[in-house]
Amino acid sequence: MGPFLETLIGGLMSGMLYSLIALGFVLIFKASGVFNFAQGAMVLFAALAMARFAEWIQKYTGLDGKLAVNLLAFAGGLAVMVVVAWLVEWLALSRLVNQEGITLLMATLGIAYLLEGAGQMLFGNDIYKIDIGLPKDPMFLFEQTFEGGILVSKEDLYAALIAAALVAGLSLFFQKTATGRALRAVADDHQAAQSIGIPLSRIWVIVWSVAGFVALVAGMIWGSKLGVQFSLSLVALKALPVVILGGLTSVPGAIVGGLLIGVGEKLSEAYLGSLMGGGIEYWFGYVLVLVVLLVRPQGLFGEKIIDRV
Repeated sequence: MGPFLETLIGGLMSGMLYSLIALGFVLIFKASGVFNFAQGAMVLFAALAMARFAEWIQKYTGLDGKLAVNLLAFAGGLAVMVVVAWLVEWLALSRLVNQEGITLLMATLGIAYLLEGAGQMLFGNDIYKIDIGLPKDPMFLFEQTFEGGILVSKEDLYAALIAAALVAGLSLFFQKTATGRALRAVADDHQAAQSIGIPLSRIWVIVWSVAGFVALVAGMIWGSKLGVQFSLSLVALKALPVVILGGLTSVPGAIVGGLLIGVGEKLSEAYLGSLMGGGIEYWFGYVLVLVVLLVRPQGLFGEKIIDRV
C-alpha cells in the first residue's frame, strides 16, 4: 500500500502542474473560441523574462534578498506578458474579428514562432536558472504506518499547492466577477457580445493578459524544476491531452483532466512499465483521450454544441 500511495501522491502533484498549463489553453478558447497553439511559447517567453530580469536586477542594483529579487522579476515578467497581450490584440486579433476558427488558429501558430524568436533575440538562448526557494530535498510521511514511509518531493508539493491556489482563484474569477461573465459572453458569440456593449478588444487584452500570467506562473515553476531552456515550450504538449480530456471550455475540466492523466501515467508506469518496456507515461494521456473521445467527443466536462439549420 505504501508504494501505491507514494505513486498516487506523485501523480496528483504532477497532475496539478499539467492543469496549470492546460488552464492557459482553456482561458483563450473560452474568450476567442480558438485553440491557442502559442501557449507553450508563452510559458517559455515568460520564464525567460523572469529569469533574465532576476539576473539583471541582482547585477545592476546589488540586491541580494531572494524574495525581493524574485518579486521584482515576477512583476517585470508580468508587465512583459501584458505588453505581449496588447500587441497580440492590436496586431492580430483586432484584424481577425469574426473570421473562421482556422484563421485564428493559424494566427496563434504564427504568434508561437514569433515569441520563440523574440525570446531568443531579447533574452539569449542559454540555459537560465530560476531560484524561487522551492526545497529540493524530499520528505517521508506516515513512517509509523508504512515501512520506510512514503517519499514525497517537497518541491513538487509546494509547486502543486501554488498551482491549485491559482486554478481555484481563476475559477472564482470566471464564475463570480463581471469581467468573467463578459469573457464567457464573448466566447459564446462575438457579435452578440459586441451588440450589448462588451468591448471585444478590451476583453481579448484581458484574457491574453490572464493567460500570460498563468504562463508566467507555469514557467516559474517548471523553470525552477528543469531550468529555463527552449525545450520548456514542449511542456505544453503534456497539457494537450489534459485540455481535450477535460473539455476545451471547462476550467474544472482542466483540473480533473490534469489529475486523471497525472495519476494514470504514474500508476501505469509503475505497475505496467516493466511489462511493456517502459515509457508509458509519455503516451498514456493521448491513449486515454482517444478512448474518451470515442465515447464523449466534447470531453468529460465540455459543452455539447448543437447547430440547428
